[in-house]
Amino acid sequence: MVSKPEAVRIRPRRARLVCWASAIALVLLFTVLATSLHGATGSGYGTFQRGDQLAMVGLGVLGALAFLLFARPKVEADAQRVRVQNVIGSYQLPWEVVRGVRFDRGAPWASLELHDDDLVPMLALQAADKELAVDGVRELRRLHQAHLAQGVAGR
Repeated sequence: MVSKPEAVRIRPRRARLVCWASAIALVLLFTVLATSLHGATGSGYGTFQRGDQLAMVGLGVLGALAFLLFARPKVEADAQRVRVQNVIGSYQLPWEVVRGVRFDRGAPWASLELHDDDLVPMLALQAADKELAVDGVRELRRLHQAHLAQGVAGR
């Protein structure tokens, strides 16, 4: 009896840390700027109102949300499929369409090589995370190999 491989969930560590720190810093910066805006403008034709201050804070929040998009990538895989969620867009692929898991030397992130010669980038497995990324690639390769072995055994 062959044991069923465990599911894998991978998220980048460094990128998420940088994104959250940058988002918090941006909101704080825009809040400080907003509180310093008061009184007449340089030429005296207008004045900064409470709405202008709130708009500055709102712009900081929107910018922070844009930063947090880069904390979105993740990869989830189990015995049947792999799900890749990148900054924009996501893929759900059965292992049957995957030829291999690639993490080329010098590449910023890993990718899935498909049988139709397409490459699907996996931004969750970034070179900046070093051992975490290597372990993630090994786990995905293990799941892929287990699926291939199951397909051969089922024939």
